This record gives sequence, C-alpha cells and structure tokens, in this order.
Amino acid sequence: MELVFLLEQVVNGLLIGGYYLLLALGLSLIFSLGGVVNLAHGAFYALGAYLAVEITKHFGFGGAIIISPLIVGMLGILFERFLLRRFYSADPILSLLLTFGLAMVAEQLIRMFWGASPLPSSIPTAFKGQVVIGDFLYSRYRLLMLAVVFVALTGIWLLLNKTSFGRVVRAGVQKPDMVAVLGIRLQPYMTTIVALGVGLAALAGVLFAPISGVHPAMGAEIMTAAFVVVVIGGLGSFWGVVLAAVLVGVVRGITVHFYPAAGEASIYLLMLLVLLFRPRGLLGERIERFE
Repeated sequence: MELVFLLEQVVNGLLIGGYYLLLALGLSLIFSLGGVVNLAHGAFYALGAYLAVEITKHFGFGGAIIISPLIVGMLGILFERFLLRRFYSADPILSLLLTFGLAMVAEQLIRMFWGASPLPSSIPTAFKGQVVIGDFLYSRYRLLMLAVVFVALTGIWLLLNKTSFGRVVRAGVQKPDMVAVLGIRLQPYMTTIVALGVGLAALAGVLFAPISGVHPAMGAEIMTAAFVVVVIGGLGSFWGVVLAAVLVGVVRGITVHFYPAAGEASIYLLMLLVLLFRPRGLLGERIERFE
C-alpha cells in the first residue's frame, strides 16, 4: 500500500511538472529568441483561467480548452506588436520593468472586471471519478490533464523540429546574425513565438483552474516556480525545460510524500544543486540576442 501511495505521488509530480512545463516552455522560448524576461507571463495564465470560466458557461469545458488559449494568443500578438517589440535591443531592465508593470495592471483589471473573490470552477462532469488499476487509484480529470499536456508538448516539438518555421527559430536562438545575413527577418517569428508562449500559459490556466482555483493573484503565485524550471532546464533548450519540469514535479511530489512542509523548498534546493554543477542549467545552450 505504501508503494502504491508513493506511485500516486510520483504521478502527481508528473502532473505538476506538466503544469510547470506549459508555463516555463513559453517563458524559455520568448527569452531565448527575444532576450526578454516576460514577467507578465503569469497574467496571461490567469486571464486564460478567467476566460475559461466564462466560456464554459456557453460552450462547455471542451470549448474553453480551445477558445481561451486562442483569445489569449491573439492578445499576445498585440502585446508583442505594440509593447514588447520596442525593447528587444534596449537595456533588459526596461523590459523587466515593462512586463512587471503590465502584470500589476492585468491583476488589477481582473479585480475590476471579476471582483477580488475567487470564482468557482469545477471539474467537468464527464471526468469526475477515479480510474482504478488494482490498488492504484487516480483521478480521471488528472489523467485528462496529463494527456492534454502530452499532446501540447508533442505539437510544439513537431513545430520546432519538423517545420521550416522551427528551423528558423532554432537558428535565430543560436545564431541570429547568421539568420540576418541570409535575409530572414526574425520579427514575424518572434510574434508567433510570443502568441504561442502566452497561449500555452492560458492553456495551463484552463486545465488547472478546477484544481488550483481562480483568483486574481494566481498568476503571480505561479511565476516563481516557472522561472525555477527555466533556470534548471537551461535557456535555449527545449528538452532541458521538459526535463527540468518533470524533475521538479517528481522531486516535489516525493518530498511532499515524506515531508510535506518541505515541498516548496525542495524545488529551490534542486535549483541550487543544479546551478552549482551546471551554471547554464541541465541542457542550456549559449544564446545570442537578435537586434
């Protein structure tokens, strides 16, 4: 029975890792290509959750999973076009101040439109209940979440590794000057990456709203853990972020099993240990900024 319970914690850790992955992957891609640390990323995550609550009322949870990330992705295009684009070649502190200010503004706007109290968000009726395999019990909804994360991860990997778009993005991360010499403008690619990144954050908000709750400060609460995953994985590395998210989630899950009070502390200790031996992160690459 103890082994089964430990297995449940490991699976929960994988789920948490998937949660972090949806947020951290977008953060990593935006920074790797544009050199901008997007502190407003959590605001898009929160907005995705709030939109999901509204969309579910009219189109059901299935509609929310599709529509909410699309709406937030379109907002990401406007965000990149009218705000972020001005700071690619500027002092990085300016983009930090911009995105930090935007995160604060977004949180207050959420309070104005939806109020300061948490909104109710429940698990879809079709996915309530447990899956039973011997002594192993696990939530159907959590299995759905793992499946959606896997599909999203596979789609991003295929986009970055099996398309001409992905080849340009990867070249732009590693050798932007070489891409410029070839006459390829990275600007349209950056717009797409920002839209994709904030759309993934919104998807995380939709999926985890019934579990973590929907409240104005939810974006700020998750950002630290997302940055930890990016740092551990290493900038410029797709699989580094994936590995870091899984590692962070499993370590946290196992730590909670043996010593619940140290759950949060374990991920920061893991980051410290990784950086002591791998300052660039697990699979980090040397990257250059494009102008």
